[in-house]
Amino acid sequence: MSTFTSDTSFDPILQPPYKTSLFALLLAIVLLVTGCSRLFYYPDKKLIRNPSDIGVCYEDVQFPSEDGIDLHGWFLPAAGRAKGTILFFHGNAENISTHIGAVYWLPENGFNVFIFDYRGFGNSAGEARNQGVHRDARSALSYLLKRSDVDPERLILFGQSIGGAIALYTAATSGIAISAVVAESSFSSYPGILREKMSGLFLTWPFQWLAWTMTSRYDPVTVVQDIRPVPLLLIHGDKDNTVAIQHAYTLFEAARGNKQLWVVKGGGHISAFAPRRGNFRQRLLDYLEGVLSSN
Repeated sequence: MSTFTSDTSFDPILQPPYKTSLFALLLAIVLLVTGCSRLFYYPDKKLIRNPSDIGVCYEDVQFPSEDGIDLHGWFLPAAGRAKGTILFFHGNAENISTHIGAVYWLPENGFNVFIFDYRGFGNSAGEARNQGVHRDARSALSYLLKRSDVDPERLILFGQSIGGAIALYTAATSGIAISAVVAESSFSSYPGILREKMSGLFLTWPFQWLAWTMTSRYDPVTVVQDIRPVPLLLIHGDKDNTVAIQHAYTLFEAARGNKQLWVVKGGGHISAFAPRRGNFRQRLLDYLEGVLSSN
């Protein structure tokens, strides 16, 4: 089953911090020495709040990654009997103390949420690089499956921006059965998005060749077809200036089986679940409950 829907309403939210042209030039020079993987992560070590500050119950969690790196996260229990559990993969900047704004509303609507920081972010040790971050993703999934309060047959992966790319790759390659995958504002290819960002600025245009040195190993577009028969939901704003909506179309075309693409008309980057966008929140709840009811 494949469906394609769009929505005309949109409320802007604050975007992740993006750099000036001068910074982008300096960053490109740094990449010549350190490798392209660093470009995709802008971690912040300082936690600015915890869930209790916004009235959300939580459990502080420490767990190891596959290679022994200590990782940190928050488990937000559902109010009442859990309908399912959502593993959330956040975007490329800041840490869980800001990205919790994307999911804090889910526990009160009946879903457990596990939000964690990749290595190098927040209270997680190590340094963020692609290989390690994908190890962290698999480890977070394995951790959840060991919890007695998590039903392994009602597990959903949800990622935003680069977190969407990580969620897609993890769902396709982990070998663990899940109930659904949701990716908002995800890109289809690491070299592709790097090339687009470098070509978008006059000062970084000469460095487009760096994209050719970036591995395609973790590209979602090469594995998204392997997510089937798990239901897949892609969400993207058609005015996203960070990750162009063409990436969503590319992923949707490559995917197989039960797939949907929701287009946020006039929407920017990771804009669907802003506080005043109650319709998309309810649509997601309805979607997840529908998916889980068919299990």
